[in-house]
Amino acid sequence: MTERVVLAYSGGLDTSVAIPYLAEQTGAEVIAVAVDVGQGGEDLEVIRQRALDCGAAESEVVDARDEFAAEYCLPAVRTNSLYQGRYPLVSALSRPLIVKHLVTAARKHGGTIVSHGCTGKGNDQVRFEVGLGALAPDLRIVAPARDYAWTRDKAIAFAEEKGLPIDVSTKSPYSIDQNLWGRAVETGFLEDIWNPPIEDLYSYTADPAQPRDADEVVITFDAGNPVAIDGETVTPYQAIVELNRRAGAQGVGRLDMVEDRLVGIKSREVYEAPGAIALITAHQELEAVTVERDLARFKRSVDQRWGELVYDGLWFSPLKDALDAFVDDSQQHVSGEVRLTLHAGRVTATGRRSEASLYDFGMATYDTGDTFDQSLAKGFVQLWGLPSKMSAERDARLGGAQ
Repeated sequence: MTERVVLAYSGGLDTSVAIPYLAEQTGAEVIAVAVDVGQGGEDLEVIRQRALDCGAAESEVVDARDEFAAEYCLPAVRTNSLYQGRYPLVSALSRPLIVKHLVTAARKHGGTIVSHGCTGKGNDQVRFEVGLGALAPDLRIVAPARDYAWTRDKAIAFAEEKGLPIDVSTKSPYSIDQNLWGRAVETGFLEDIWNPPIEDLYSYTADPAQPRDADEVVITFDAGNPVAIDGETVTPYQAIVELNRRAGAQGVGRLDMVEDRLVGIKSREVYEAPGAIALITAHQELEAVTVERDLARFKRSVDQRWGELVYDGLWFSPLKDALDAFVDDSQQHVSGEVRLTLHAGRVTATGRRSEASLYDFGMATYDTGDTFDQSLAKGFVQLWGLPSKMSAERDARLGGAQ
């Protein structure tokens, strides 16, 4: 019986060439699987047909936009996930979802091999293969770009030799990955980290320097999840789409950073994530008024670790599962509204309100109506500082004895 290899298919040059190349190298039939995670671009039916035209035995497309928004992007909101304090996990979030659908397709079509187009220098090879190992350890993995030293020049020559229906005349100077949660741009002139980004790099965001009126938006959360925008109920997908549009129109969410890749190298990346930055900012503001101090302090370390795990390809891991349980419990009171002003590339919280708020006006005010008993403060301060005071006295005593 002929083996079958399930290929993560994007419709571009590299994965289109991979179809006949994999068939030659492995002797297997190729099943092309394209997953829509809100990346836009070509119609998925066009992509599906291209895979067949390139020699795929079967081709299917999966509309996973709602699933991606609800089950992958929203957990990133609840954990305020910004890798190295900045990157909102644009590509990292989509990989485990794609892996899940590759495994589903392998079971459906009797696949024994899974293939992806990642190189050996990036993070995505880890995300794909560690995820596959967790969900389907019986499947073999082949990565042409890495395992066969497959370069772009070789791919173009191979496509021309085979007469594949792919336009190889245009070559983008950049490597771009995009989805509902954001857009990532690398390579080209960006590899010289002294070179500033140019406006042509951007697609999800308008130039923040251009004059425009500010946009005010109110986001409603329920248990840490956005459920309404300006009072209108929205699905997770609709919330992200709408905030991508409105925050993007204000130039919000542009990032230029040198990050630490899992493989050990530093990489310069330019990101656009307008909806992600707006939602995370609003969520942080609501947590500030609804989450108790010690829980909030500890959760910040959980948030950081959660983001690192996802970046490092460990979505399907025991620690990630355990942290998810903690985060879910921490969000039970994170309900309410946050008002944001979007303008000139910045998102600023200007109001917060919640029935679960821990902010007490009477305790906080310095004016008439103050309910805080200041007579308790003197003794509290003395006791709080007692260990430091005793340590200082000890040091002074021993220092004098010497």
